[in-house]
Amino acid sequence: MTHAMLKGSNVPLEATTVRAVLRWAPGQGAPVVDASALLLGPGGRVRSDEDFVFYNQPRHPSGKVWLLGKKRVAEGPTDTIQTELAGVEPDVSRILLVASADDVTFDRVQGLSILLYDATIADGEPLATFDIKPETGEETALICGELYRRGEGWKFRALGEGYSNGLQGLATDFGIAVDDSEQSEAAQEPSATSVPEVSQPLPPEQPTVVPAQPAYGYPQQPAPTVQPAYGYPEPRTQVAAPATANAPSGYGYPQPVTAGPTQEFRLPPQGPQFIGR
Repeated sequence: MTHAMLKGSNVPLEATTVRAVLRWAPGQGAPVVDASALLLGPGGRVRSDEDFVFYNQPRHPSGKVWLLGKKRVAEGPTDTIQTELAGVEPDVSRILLVASADDVTFDRVQGLSILLYDATIADGEPLATFDIKPETGEETALICGELYRRGEGWKFRALGEGYSNGLQGLATDFGIAVDDSEQSEAAQEPSATSVPEVSQPLPPEQPTVVPAQPAYGYPQQPAPTVQPAYGYPEPRTQVAAPATANAPSGYGYPQPVTAGPTQEFRLPPQGPQFIGR
């Protein structure tokens, strides 16, 4: 039996694993809706940023809450999130089921509804359905419903509460630390057009130097190198050695006198003692 829910109504759940399906009307230019979930502790806030299950973090570390992704069926596009209620950590008391559109207000999203199924039954009828009507139309994020503990079991409540500051504002309200430092830095940077551009004078034009060209356009030929005949090297100029004839000898000694021409040696005439007898 399917329960058609009204805003604020609730229904007990006997299923141990449920599948929450967001569905909206198809059409050209229809916005894309994203499903997400927030696991809240006893204080009504997340225990850490890991308790936020969305498109950039599609599975909870416990493995009990995860995104199944988008599909397109005959009734329209869908995005689905599944929860294994029997395995949810004991200190988690509520699980918010959220719809968001990227910078698009929900007055442009037609036919938005949430359908809750028993995930253990294939092709079963939904356990509950809730047609979501935005209150102002300026909402960019909606808490469609919540799964919450009641005694030893779980219940589903239809909510339809909207946020005009998107998924970021909704997550921040429940304790998610959103890093918006990049957006702040971008807002503080001055615009490139805020400082007028001052033109600078051009440098004086330099005369163009054209290299001289030989007559009649023929290139100049280098002077030929004179080679010696027959391939022999050129004779070197002889450098006369300094005269040393009158140079004094070392240590004060006179130079030796050069001997004159040698006189012919002659034997003296033989005496009578050498005449043969």
